[in-house]
Amino acid sequence: MSSWSDRRILELFGIDLPIVQAPMAGATTPEMVIAVSEAGGLGSLPCALSTIDQATQAIATIRAKTSRPINLNFFCHSLPEPDPARMTAWREKLSPFYLELGLDPQAPFTASNRAPFDEAFCGLVEAQKPEVVSFHFGLPPEPLLARVKAAGAKVIASATTVAEARWLEARGCNAIIAMGFEAGGHRGNFLTHDMASQVGTMALVPQVVDAVKVPVIAAGGITDARGIVAAFALGASAVQLGTAYLFCPEAQVKPFHREALDHVHDDETAITNVFTGRPARGIVNRVMREVGPLSALAPSFPLAGGPLASLVAKAPADFANMWSGQAASLGRKMPAGELTRKLAQEALEGFAALARP
Repeated sequence: MSSWSDRRILELFGIDLPIVQAPMAGATTPEMVIAVSEAGGLGSLPCALSTIDQATQAIATIRAKTSRPINLNFFCHSLPEPDPARMTAWREKLSPFYLELGLDPQAPFTASNRAPFDEAFCGLVEAQKPEVVSFHFGLPPEPLLARVKAAGAKVIASATTVAEARWLEARGCNAIIAMGFEAGGHRGNFLTHDMASQVGTMALVPQVVDAVKVPVIAAGGITDARGIVAAFALGASAVQLGTAYLFCPEAQVKPFHREALDHVHDDETAITNVFTGRPARGIVNRVMREVGPLSALAPSFPLAGGPLASLVAKAPADFANMWSGQAASLGRKMPAGELTRKLAQEALEGFAALARP
């Protein structure tokens, strides 16, 4: 086998390799997006932590270095109503850590900034005209979604269950990201909030493939070529990799996080809501062990992170999120473009080996 058997994503996005670099807010840089897109994959720029000006500048940097397709990623959460009682209870839960580190538990803090897709972000899409726009936590309201499509973008979004995949297809998604439980970072769930019933990649992908007509992008626990081969065998048309790209020099990863990634084992990540108020997979650290990993006290997304900021500044390895999927130990340190090409070549070799009698 010298080429990809399923070319639907390649033709849909106008790319050469069915590899999507996950849009990892905080870790992805314009340089990573450039490298992956130039290599033939789909580079993805996360925008949820950016202002319009910051995103515009990042896109300008990318467009100056590559004319290949790119993906802009946005969150679709609803902004929570203020809940002073819950925030007070959360601060009280964290107060022993403050006192231990010599901090004032009642000191003011800056609220967490994760903006949902809105009129301003929609204007950004219309101005910049990315080839692909991806959404996490569902989809924006129909009028905004219609404007994104009118701007010429292909729309994709994450599903963590078959029901979510059907919901996304019914609302016009051009492809579905089937996000297995193994994936690092925030879960993409939006119709269910029950983490106990979330589905693994191996079980989720073929069921989503059978349930929808649009192409499926497999995500979660795919870090090397064996995972890519397996995803295609399950019916996926492409894969999305995040943790694999955290090992690249283009990734913006803090030293304590990089150190943890270098030594993490398969059973050392967990789903937690203590960092943002929404379930996400990361490397287990002190605050996850002693407060969570899933705490009913954590304020709604994204408010839980504000009171943690002072603790993070003092002891980041104990109190900062270190997002990672379950297959981090398979990661390899090499430039993002080289990694993209190598994964693709190794996957094609894997297909060829399976096809030999």
